[in-house]
Amino acid sequence: MIFRSRSIAGATLALLLATSLPAMAAIGFHSPFPKKKPAEDSMPGRKPTAAQYALIDKAVLREKEVIKTVKERAPLVETYIQNMKPDPVLSQVPESDQHFLARVDFSKVINDEDYKSNKGNFSAKKKGPLGSFKNSLAALTGISSSLHLTFHESGFTQMMLMDSNNFDRQHYTFMFVRNDFLGNVPTAVFDVTPTNARKDFGRFSGRIWIETKGGNVIRFNGDFAGSILTMKEFYHFDSWRTNIQPDLWLPTAFYVEESDPKSTTSTLKFKAINYVWGYALKVPPTDAENTSLEVVNAQDVSNDAPDVSPLGAQREWAQQAEDNVIERLFQAGLLDAPSDFDKTLEALAGNILVYNNIQTARPIRVRTLLTEPLESLAVGNTIIISKGLLDTTSVVDADGSQQMGNLNAILAFQLAHIVLGHRLDTKFAFNDRLLFPSTSVFERIPMHHTAQENTEAAKKALQLLSVKELADGQKYFGLYLQQLQLRVKALTALNQPVLGDALIKSDTDTSFWMAAMIPKGIKLNMKDLKQQAAMPLASFLRFDPWTDQLIQMHSTFEPLITDRDKMPFEVEPVYLKLTYFKTPAAPAPPPVAAPANPTPDATAPPAGATAAPPAAQQPAPAAAPTQ
Repeated sequence: MIFRSRSIAGATLALLLATSLPAMAAIGFHSPFPKKKPAEDSMPGRKPTAAQYALIDKAVLREKEVIKTVKERAPLVETYIQNMKPDPVLSQVPESDQHFLARVDFSKVINDEDYKSNKGNFSAKKKGPLGSFKNSLAALTGISSSLHLTFHESGFTQMMLMDSNNFDRQHYTFMFVRNDFLGNVPTAVFDVTPTNARKDFGRFSGRIWIETKGGNVIRFNGDFAGSILTMKEFYHFDSWRTNIQPDLWLPTAFYVEESDPKSTTSTLKFKAINYVWGYALKVPPTDAENTSLEVVNAQDVSNDAPDVSPLGAQREWAQQAEDNVIERLFQAGLLDAPSDFDKTLEALAGNILVYNNIQTARPIRVRTLLTEPLESLAVGNTIIISKGLLDTTSVVDADGSQQMGNLNAILAFQLAHIVLGHRLDTKFAFNDRLLFPSTSVFERIPMHHTAQENTEAAKKALQLLSVKELADGQKYFGLYLQQLQLRVKALTALNQPVLGDALIKSDTDTSFWMAAMIPKGIKLNMKDLKQQAAMPLASFLRFDPWTDQLIQMHSTFEPLITDRDKMPFEVEPVYLKLTYFKTPAAPAPPPVAAPANPTPDATAPPAGATAAPPAAQQPAPAAAPTQ
């Protein structure tokens, strides 16, 4: 039996070498057997035409513009990695995970010789306006190490920019494959290999998509050309860009996976998702710009303003602290820009209060935290929910409708904190205590509630959800928590919040704050294809990497064929619906003033009367309490 296994292994290796060596020789690898290097035309695809070469040359120039733009910016970079293991039922499941969040000054990473020599050991004594980014290189070094980027120390940057030094026809060979559409963007597809992979160690090797209108590379996937010893890892990535400004496509997301060479069931060794956003965040200037203190078009109405009561003063003080924190989080690129989706969540929160006959002194606001860990937070009267939590709870029924029970439960937990008066520390009302600096690596920001406050809020949330209009939705969140309970020990990073309250009580106590909802859910059954307890990551929302504006995805319903299709809380490949940038519509002009003496209209209502809108335009009942 041992001899048979070795024979099969030897035959498999021989077959693998026989099929792989021509391709490896084409990109410059040494073969253990004498073999003539294949001609260029024998590579996959066809030699480009003159017009296609012109498009490639245009892409080379556009790539330089992309590199220049990225070097001027200090965007946020988030990496979430899941290490996988075989599973007898689901083929593979996450075994452990890692999460990185950093704001990176790419001018200190791209083409930087110190990065290559120091390998992330950077002086903490660096002063000046860029001092807050002293950890940029160390952060990317940590990510690269976790992603097994052994080919090149700046490998993470290469997954964004392909080759920041020599992406041109002198260093790469291009072969035309086909014309294709990505979303509604027409592209020409080319296979790309280093001209001399043996000499140019660590260069990109794979496939690129060039949009034919402007000549921009908008997608590329492949790996880095290395030695034959590294081929056993089968390491690959798929990088996507979006058109965020006229004729400017910038890196947005890329997916990474590495096969497990020891697996007999095609199990991955790990998979990871990487997001880059906040491109509007520039590297701080050397000198602060002078700011005019003159308030334009301001009118003095101080004599008309009412006096403020002591209670009113206390609420204004709390409001000032809340506004400071929300603005600071937005400036740091962590919060989304206000959007229609936030208004939808605000309406749901308002409904919960209406159903419970509860009024608040100020309106409830909702914003989204643009990160993966599962968390929520109440800052004053503003509820913050992470994108990862919204994505994984966005379960859609077969008829295309979304289950509202999960959203109601998340909102109710933070509404309970607001109703119970669990307030943010008002020290943030002082502008010199604005939360945290915009450093490269974000550490844990202590804004979560205490254990006692979370216990009280969980109990209150159950009361809020027990009214007849909401009671039926509790079963969905109970089912969600059952599903998370199976993964919570493996996905420690996903359950470690950046800002606020996790679903679990602590790193050592993985029970849920709202565990009382678990019995209200139906029993979890992974083999039941009609039951979807939790979604994969990135299932519901995406966002503009320039404006940080949230975009709700409208995906087609995909039926579950096997229980392996469920993939709760898992990282999945990126596939963006790409479109060309559209200039925002100009605001509507103000209405024309009515003439001083209008002509009488026989159909107009009498003076002082209010005309009722047509039946089709009648407003819906108020979704929020009277403030």
